[in-house]
Amino acid sequence: QVQLVESGGGLVQTGGSLRLSCAASGRTFSSVVMGWFRQAPGKEREFVAAITWSSTTYYTDSVKGRFTISRESAKFTGSLQMNNLKPEDTAVYYCAASPTAREVVKQANYNYWGQGTQVTVSS
Repeated sequence: QVQLVESGGGLVQTGGSLRLSCAASGRTFSSVVMGWFRQAPGKEREFVAAITWSSTTYYTDSVKGRFTISRESAKFTGSLQMNNLKPEDTAVYYCAASPTAREVVKQANYNYWGQGTQVTVSS
């Protein structure tokens, strides 16, 4: 089992920044990818970013150049630095862990999920 806990969400104005953190515990050696997903009100959950054990990163197009994903090499912990936030970034953000580096955008490949943290960007 792997337990994931997100933190760092909150309310910010357009153009502001937030840093989300994901802390993992348990059998983290089985997880090779950390991903971030988000779900806006009335919408399906979508891929935001992912980072592999070798630090290869992936981003959805709408956050490229604004968000940066990182992780600590010795632990399955990481963060999502979000800059120049926009109202359309408002969502609940979830940290997730996957045992495979294939198709990192695919939610079904992630077997552990955090409870989520709310990010609200006011206009």
